[in-house]
Amino acid sequence: MNASAARERQNLESESSSALAAMGQRVRELRAGLGMTRKELAAASAVSERYVAEVELGRGNVSVLILRQLADALRVSPAMLLSVPDAAADDRAALVRLVEQAPAAALPRLRRLLEKTFVADEATRNRRIALIGLRGAGKSTLGRQLARQARVPFIELDLEIERAAGTPLSEIFLLYGQPGYRRYERECLERVLSAHPSFVLAAGGSIVSEPSIYELLLQRCRTVWLQARPEEHMARVVEQGDMRPMAGQAQAMNDLRRILASRNVLYARADATLNTAGQTAAQSLKALRALCLPSPEKTPHAEEIPA
Repeated sequence: MNASAARERQNLESESSSALAAMGQRVRELRAGLGMTRKELAAASAVSERYVAEVELGRGNVSVLILRQLADALRVSPAMLLSVPDAAADDRAALVRLVEQAPAAALPRLRRLLEKTFVADEATRNRRIALIGLRGAGKSTLGRQLARQARVPFIELDLEIERAAGTPLSEIFLLYGQPGYRRYERECLERVLSAHPSFVLAAGGSIVSEPSIYELLLQRCRTVWLQARPEEHMARVVEQGDMRPMAGQAQAMNDLRRILASRNVLYARADATLNTAGQTAAQSLKALRALCLPSPEKTPHAEEIPA
C-alpha cells in the first residue's frame, strides 16, 4: 500500500470513528432525555444491553436494522441518530417530548400559544413571497424581476444553502446525503425568515417533499406555484446551459412527468398558482405581480390566474 492510499484509509477510519462516537453521544442524550436507563432502552429496542453500551461508547458497528430498532425506541428517525448533534435538533426533540407528555386538555391552548408566537399574520406573510415549482418554471427569472419592482431582496434558497455549506449542492448530497441537505435547507430558510421582513424567494423544486420545511414556508410566506408544461420545463433548463437532459431526452422527459405527477398535489397547496405555459416573461411577470402585489382593497387567496 503506497503512502497516499494509507493516508486515505487512515482518514476514512478516522471519519468512521468520529461518526460512531457522534451517534453514541446522540443515543446517550436521547435516552437521558426520555429518562430511560440503558437496560430499558435495550428492552424497548430488542437490542442487548451490552450492545447498547458498545453503541453509546462509539464502538458499535451498527447495522441498518439495529439502527432502526434503536431509533424507534428513542422516538426519533434513524437519520437523527446519524446526524451531527446540534442545539436546534435537541430543542426540537425536547419540544416533541413535551407535547407528547402534555395532557390532551392542554393541547389546544399550547397550539394557540405556538401559533400566536411563531405563525406569521396575513399581512406579514404577504410581504414574503415564495415561488415554488420545478426547475425551469421561471422562479429565478420572474422572482428577480418581481423583487426589483417591489424593491425587496431576491433570495435563491439553493444559493443560501451552498454558501452555508461552502460547497455546491451536488457535493452536499455526496457528502451528507438527503438528511444533510434538508438540515441545511431548514437552517437557511429559518435564517432568511429571521433576517428579512420582506423578500421574494425562489425555493428548491423538492422543498414540497419535506413536510416540516414546506409547512414552515406555507405558514410564513405567501406561496405561488409557477406551473408549466413538461416540455417547457426541459426547454428552459437547456436554455440555462444545462445540456444533461438532452443526453437521454426520452428518459429525462418521462422522469420529469413522473416528478410533476407526484408533486402536483403538494404544489397545489400554495396560496396561488400561475400557469406560465406559452407565455412570454413579460406576460408572466405582469400576472405574477397581480397575484403578489395586490391592491389594498383586494387580497386574493388560493386563486388561480392563467398568465
